[in-house]
Amino acid sequence: MSMTGVLRPGHVQIRVLDMDESVKFYTDVMGLKPMGKDAQGRAYFKTRAERDHNSIILRQADRAGMDFFGYKVLDAATLDALEKKLQARGVKTERIAAGELLETGERVRFMIPTGHAIELYADKTAVGSGVGCTNPDMDVLDAPGICPIRLDHALIYGTDLEGSRDLFTDVLGFTLVERALLEDGKTDLGVWLTCSAKAHDIAIVRHGEPGKLHHVSFQLGTWEQVLRAADIMSKNRVSIDMGPTRHGITNGTTIYFFDPSGNRLETFAGGYDHYPDMQPITWTWDEIGAGIFYHDRKLNDAFLSVVT
Repeated sequence: MSMTGVLRPGHVQIRVLDMDESVKFYTDVMGLKPMGKDAQGRAYFKTRAERDHNSIILRQADRAGMDFFGYKVLDAATLDALEKKLQARGVKTERIAAGELLETGERVRFMIPTGHAIELYADKTAVGSGVGCTNPDMDVLDAPGICPIRLDHALIYGTDLEGSRDLFTDVLGFTLVERALLEDGKTDLGVWLTCSAKAHDIAIVRHGEPGKLHHVSFQLGTWEQVLRAADIMSKNRVSIDMGPTRHGITNGTTIYFFDPSGNRLETFAGGYDHYPDMQPITWTWDEIGAGIFYHDRKLNDAFLSVVT
């Protein structure tokens, strides 16, 4: 992977119902670093190893969910080129001025066929990780809370899965890593896509309503850190949806849980490396239970149906 276009997930804006309660949760339980508030009252956070100023933005609203998911691109020329490719595809784009998000440069926002707002940007103020960039110590996990490494991916639910899949692969340069099929053996139920060498940087599942969020995921380093996260969740009476367990799809270890507003989050560790020359992995309908939850090989109805 040459990493010359879209680099990685960069930020997500999450709607919360009670800002004070949410700030406390994302600080004390998630272990994210608060990075300030803006004039709109939005709260900003970063994870322990991210070098850019922010990745998680909270906005108080009357319903939970996701406002937008953003990807960082290589540079301003790449941002311009990708915007032109989107427009040539017939996608309407919007330029959002630098500074509208704290410490973030100009952004290109567009809607994908599943009804979600996606953003691209090239610039965000580099503040460094906790250990710095010169003769750094090891990033020892000694802070309170779960302390994820980075924002990892999102799983979105929407109507036109094919349209969004093709936009990511044909225009933005993502690669199809895995797919799960419906009972007809031909139609995609879900797809897992990457812009890097990770198992996925976004996943899309077919759903009867557009614009829904299934979860936002945070990367941890090891299975032991996933278990540590489970202990922290239990101690803080966090509502756990599923886990700790393992996925068949991506091979990652996982816990799904809810923030105080009902947004589903994930702690994710592991997963394999993927390169563009690899054939996508396919999961058939009769084995979809093992694909989602490899250990017990069955699906949780709430896991499939609860979205924000």
